[in-house]
Amino acid sequence: MTHTFTRARRTALLAFGLLYGAISYAAPPQVIRIGVATAGGGEPVTWGGSPGGVLRANQWLEEAFKDSGSRVEWLFFKGAGPAVNEALSNKQIDFAYQGDLPSIVGRANGLKTKLLLASGVRNNLYVVAPSQSDLKSIEDLKGRKVSIFRGTNGHLVAINALGSVGLSERDLKVVNLDTGSSQAALVSSGVDAAFGGYEWFKVRDKGLAKVIYSTQGQDPALTRQASLLVREDFEKEHPEQVQKVVDQFVRAANWSSDEKNRVELFQIWARSGTPVASWEAELDRQSLAVRNSPLLDDFLVARYKAVSSDAAKLKLIRRPVALEGWFEPRYLQTALKQQGLEKRWVAFDAKGQAKSSASTPVAQR
Repeated sequence: MTHTFTRARRTALLAFGLLYGAISYAAPPQVIRIGVATAGGGEPVTWGGSPGGVLRANQWLEEAFKDSGSRVEWLFFKGAGPAVNEALSNKQIDFAYQGDLPSIVGRANGLKTKLLLASGVRNNLYVVAPSQSDLKSIEDLKGRKVSIFRGTNGHLVAINALGSVGLSERDLKVVNLDTGSSQAALVSSGVDAAFGGYEWFKVRDKGLAKVIYSTQGQDPALTRQASLLVREDFEKEHPEQVQKVVDQFVRAANWSSDEKNRVELFQIWARSGTPVASWEAELDRQSLAVRNSPLLDDFLVARYKAVSSDAAKLKLIRRPVALEGWFEPRYLQTALKQQGLEKRWVAFDAKGQAKSSASTPVAQR
């Protein structure tokens, strides 16, 4: 009787242990899929403007997972943020690199994600016109046919930039075009002007366009932010893998923030098809450490809150999105501590001003 009871008890305990393990420690995924909100360029396809491009080029993530049984797969989306949201919704990707507005729209539409770290902040916005155009400033856009890539993180900044001079989208004849289509339309006189980012310097330097407006040196609120997100269910099932991914993004952010690497950084980013000269123009007089900081500081959080509020006012989403619980700083905190980078970057306040000469790791959210 005692022997039978002991054996039965052991069997029950073993079954419980196996069940508990299955729930708490899911097997490592066969593939870790990272969606990037740009079509990218080069061979292999990569992108610039973010430490993630360095991570991709150096294959540090593949190296980190080499002996884990998981392979890394990068997916690039010509449809930018909206296409990435669709992929997240369909669980076709596990991580997403995308801008602030599409991230907010995704959350408003019920996407369950966690925001892990910043990766390419304070991206500038420009308005360009054909080189022979009579347009000279953003004020001149009234009544003109203008390209804006709706639903991307440049969309809301474009609206705010127009608002700063007393204009709105309604004052323009807006055409919704992606980056490639917008460039083709501008050089063929299909539109009078276009909003966009650093990709326009390549067109300018060919003599096909001129910049008539730039957010460089203006209010930091007129810049675009990008971050790394993870599906909430993936994060719960695979925290070890999430930590590895964050570790490598922080490693890349550290390297990309070193001014000694400026020339090499731009060369790496140029593999995406955007020339070195474009990166020199985009980051003219801008610190690499400011641009490539991974911190979830007060400035980043404030920008996402503002984007949520503005998107609701403009009816891009039904109502402002609650951000409580969305920012998940623990993986970043661990990475900073393990790599000795807790004071590597300056943390900024909500208005984009430096809080101190040494950063706090991340804001608790």
